[in-house]
Amino acid sequence: MPELPEVETVRRGLAPAMEGKRIDKVEVRRKDLRWPFQKDFAARLAGQTVTSLGRRAKYLLIDLSSGDVLLVHLGMSGSFRVGTETPGDFHHPRSKASAHDHVVFHMSSGTVITFNDPRRFGSMKIVARAKLDEEPALSILGPEPLGNEFGADVLAKACSGRKTSLKSALSDQKTVAGLGNIYVCEALHRSHLSPKRRASTIADRKGAGNARAEALADAIKTVLNDAIKAGGSSLRDHRQTDGELGYFQHSFRVYDRAGEPCPTPRCPGKIRRIVQGTRSTFYCPVCQK
Repeated sequence: MPELPEVETVRRGLAPAMEGKRIDKVEVRRKDLRWPFQKDFAARLAGQTVTSLGRRAKYLLIDLSSGDVLLVHLGMSGSFRVGTETPGDFHHPRSKASAHDHVVFHMSSGTVITFNDPRRFGSMKIVARAKLDEEPALSILGPEPLGNEFGADVLAKACSGRKTSLKSALSDQKTVAGLGNIYVCEALHRSHLSPKRRASTIADRKGAGNARAEALADAIKTVLNDAIKAGGSSLRDHRQTDGELGYFQHSFRVYDRAGEPCPTPRCPGKIRRIVQGTRSTFYCPVCQK
């Protein structure tokens, strides 16, 4: 499933094609994705101008001149492609099976933006901006890891007193928004912290961040920014809006690297794979303590 860097990459790719442009028409080619579309979905979008394109965790937030927000989740295989009204003039042939092109946005500029989702785990929902904070999918989310307020103390406070593993705590969207399995593994390796370590150990007795929390917060920011610069990670379905694959997977230090030497200088360890909460965890048992 796309994580924060992949969604941010999509947001940046869509912004030039959508911001400041009017949605002339929306084609909805099926009744549902993961959940049914609202009955007035296409009608509420038609004629509206996109005022801004934002992101919250793994969700795209498309603000409209009506005061509504189109809330989009890519699911497991969702992607957008950008083209024009000229047949075949797309930046890339995202899917040769048009049956997977489920929603098509016709913009006032002549641009056509198509949402393709073979597995149909994505979702789209129109929400009033004034009630966005009440939306169940967003109201439970923790802090944005790339936000100005995120740091060691915020992270430590979320982990203070928790007996669960650090890996499990970071994978919880209530702790940090937008992180998933890949970037949790990568951030833990960069901060030299074991995924099996108890989450509470990054906080001091007062709940403030200690040196471990400082290292982890910095590692989270760094790995996410590096991944965004690389266009995200393309393991299965993720593509950028221009059709290019993300290439951060070539920079993984531990994820999917079981049996390989640890990339930490002078570390003699080898990357190990274990299972935590049904998900694969990759780490170095030597330098991650």
